[in-house]
Amino acid sequence: MFSRLLIWSLISALAGFLFGFDTVVISGAEKTIQAVWGLSDELHGLAMGAALWGTVLGAFLGGWPTENVGRKKTLIAIGVLYFVSAVWSGLATDVYSFIIARFIGGLGVGVSTIAAPLYISEIAPPGLRGRLAGMFQFNIVFGILAAFLSNALLAGTSEHDWRWMLGVEAFPALIYTVLCFVIPESPRWLIGHEGNAAEGLRVLMMINPGRSADALQDEADVIAASYASHSKTSRFWTKRLRLPILLAFLIAFFNQLSGINAILYFAPRIFELTGLGSRAALLQSVGIGITNLVFTFIGLWLIDRLGRRTLLYIGSFGYIASLGLCSWAFFSEYYAIVPACIFTFIAAHAIGQGAVIWVFISEIFPNQHRAAGQTLGSFTHWIFAAALTTFFPKMVTAFSPGYVFLFFCGMMVLQLIWVKLMVPETKGVPLEEIQKQLGIEL
Repeated sequence: MFSRLLIWSLISALAGFLFGFDTVVISGAEKTIQAVWGLSDELHGLAMGAALWGTVLGAFLGGWPTENVGRKKTLIAIGVLYFVSAVWSGLATDVYSFIIARFIGGLGVGVSTIAAPLYISEIAPPGLRGRLAGMFQFNIVFGILAAFLSNALLAGTSEHDWRWMLGVEAFPALIYTVLCFVIPESPRWLIGHEGNAAEGLRVLMMINPGRSADALQDEADVIAASYASHSKTSRFWTKRLRLPILLAFLIAFFNQLSGINAILYFAPRIFELTGLGSRAALLQSVGIGITNLVFTFIGLWLIDRLGRRTLLYIGSFGYIASLGLCSWAFFSEYYAIVPACIFTFIAAHAIGQGAVIWVFISEIFPNQHRAAGQTLGSFTHWIFAAALTTFFPKMVTAFSPGYVFLFFCGMMVLQLIWVKLMVPETKGVPLEEIQKQLGIEL
């Protein structure tokens, strides 16, 4: 059972690999692109943030195909968007064509943050849900590392090395798209949305070959009942859903107000501010990717053992310490500790917010509203990510980097308070039971 679940989860989680690769690959080419096309800071920020604005739209619209067309078909469409974006970005002849190409890739990223973790959470048993759904995040950071390594290997190979940096993503995008054809549709979507109880039960049997037919039929009945119970109250923006709505918004809000995407996008530039040369800064960025991967793996190992809330506590303390020290380093010009602070920050993110966010959002909404809830969390995440990435170059020009990192540190103090006062533990709880835990009765 587990090997089959693992394969299906890995395939769908490869959307996360492409998400991570697409998001960060631009960091190795951003300064060259500015020089090649002679971009102003404002136009350069728009070009760098184009994918993120596409992600905002993808996150806003992605719930519709995920819910109405199906999880599987949506995952296949994501691969097509990534492929088109990669080829077009590598061949772009002007900045406006480049912006369109990156925007298309962003659409894929936005939809993937809804469809992939949602799909995995719906096929995974409660005791494995954190680790399996968390593989989406693991693949994100694996894609980030792959992008940093790819950029380092391709840098200096030719005058068009930046085009290869962006275009090479087409190969994994094609592989992912083909693999998505072999995964089954989500049994919850089949039973609840399509009303195809027989096919949904068949997929449940594939997922749980060791369980009796009667036990699986009972599970299918519970799934159907959870949809039927909301048939007369199908609106999303209601008082009864206020707690999961607030939780989804805030976890996504705090995720980006840590500064994670701005730091990942502009890692080489941040290291250059400390006096490192451009080549050394690019290699330091590879260290970020390795740190992210290692600590994400640790986070996934812990998420079903310690729980979601505990990991958010650990991450919050790590954020506060690393960002606070980084701010002090820039104010005091004691730049030697900045790389260590950035690596600690990445570790704190990976073991905390990074491991938890997509799992947590996919768990806290009732079946009928899970796609809409995932859309809300994803849209919130990406609207702040796009804004921060677009304005970050201007921020570090207009203000001392010390003030920028101090602002992020202050936001993480607020996150710590939020975790203490509001965040529930969802570890090991069946999806249909979590809504009861949050006061949403069947």
